[in-house]
Amino acid sequence: MSPHSEVRPSAVSGMFYPADPGALRTQLKELLSRSRPEERLGEVAGIIVPHAGYAYSGLTAAMGYSHLAGSDCKTVVLIAPSHRDFFDGVSVFPGDAYETPLGRVQVDAGLRTAVMEACPQITLSRKGHVGEHAIEVQLPFLQYLLPAFQMVPLVVGHQTREICMGLGECLARVLKGRSVLLVASSDLSHYHPSAVAERLDGTVAEAVKKFDPDGLMDIIESGAAEACGGGPIVAALVALQKLSVRHITVVHRSTSADVTGDHNSVVGYLSAVAYN
Repeated sequence: MSPHSEVRPSAVSGMFYPADPGALRTQLKELLSRSRPEERLGEVAGIIVPHAGYAYSGLTAAMGYSHLAGSDCKTVVLIAPSHRDFFDGVSVFPGDAYETPLGRVQVDAGLRTAVMEACPQITLSRKGHVGEHAIEVQLPFLQYLLPAFQMVPLVVGHQTREICMGLGECLARVLKGRSVLLVASSDLSHYHPSAVAERLDGTVAEAVKKFDPDGLMDIIESGAAEACGGGPIVAALVALQKLSVRHITVVHRSTSADVTGDHNSVVGYLSAVAYN
């Protein structure tokens, strides 16, 4: 790394997950030990995982990430929503690395250039990166499970059909022939009673199970479902389909009520694994 490199420091350690490296490793180990899959699903090409604090969605995230155990994946493309910045298109971090308590994750500069050249939706920008948690909370899981990897962090601004579908299509063109893991970061419905959340989140789960990005975009646009990272999920599903990935399994669903006991106002979570 050059003396003038730019590293994006952790913004939510100590809030969404432990700031102490030892405590963080202990929590990851405990979550993943509770999430060992009963069966291997094949070669994992993509996962959908939540991005709330580990106390709330960590187990659901671990249920997806546990399928990466033993993987030697070297490149990860993360697609996340923006909760703080509002902008058109998709931003890719212009710096060299993201930092967490477990160390730095380098940006794959060559692949970043390739996706920018292929995807007009993507611009080099710090928008959606500086204070955003939706990518950062995924990194400790990946650092714990993968021996060494680089990443391309993508944040979707306004999640229009054109942007999300187009992103998926152009990522598929760039990633064809490469060994890359796609990670879509998304929570589901927010602040409904449990019964309402079950209906809304079940609709998203069914669209994911059907590997149906068009259907998922339809229900999100109509309000029949909620997912703060619905656009990233759609983009990932489009890319995975065009990369000839044929199987996807929803491996876990939960809500914040499973932790808090409050069923009056919950947030929904889902993890899914796409594989060959």
